[in-house]
Amino acid sequence: MKDLLEEIRSCTVCSSFFVHEPRPVINVSASAKLLIIGQAPGRKVHESGVPWDDASGRNLRGWLGISDEDFYNDELVALVPMGFCYPGSGKSGDLPPRPECAPLWHEKLLEACKSVRLTLLIGQYAQKYYLGKGAKSTLTETVKTYQDYLPKYLPLPHPSPRNRIWMKKNPWFEEELLPELKVQVSKFL
Repeated sequence: MKDLLEEIRSCTVCSSFFVHEPRPVINVSASAKLLIIGQAPGRKVHESGVPWDDASGRNLRGWLGISDEDFYNDELVALVPMGFCYPGSGKSGDLPPRPECAPLWHEKLLEACKSVRLTLLIGQYAQKYYLGKGAKSTLTETVKTYQDYLPKYLPLPHPSPRNRIWMKKNPWFEEELLPELKVQVSKFL
């Protein structure tokens, strides 16, 4: 695992697409029980080098009901993005994760992470990649039918504060899914 992480952290495959230096951000060990697959680091995470070190991360830790200490303990939780580097910003927020990362690195990472018991798929990029044709036509439908994917996967929306409107339109998320998420997470932590 150590060699693989060094290889990922020194990856520059996408450097020609960035106006900034690549800085792959990942936190994982072979013993992790919970795997969280998100989109790509945002600007703040790119600067700190710490996954989910922003408002989205605080929301996510609240959803999971776990401490910062447990969340960042790579022996418990693996934090893997679809795109390992900050993709830059576009007209309405960050650009999508670079498509090269997941095919290049995810299979190798998953082979090394034999202890994972539950994978959280955060956002449409992770859901489409891992659920394939099993994903519903919208993120909302996929998340609402989360039981269909258990016990292996649990799809979630992105915990960005920008998703407050989605949360208000979908009260079942906080009423039904978040309590179940906490139960599922507590089984492994």
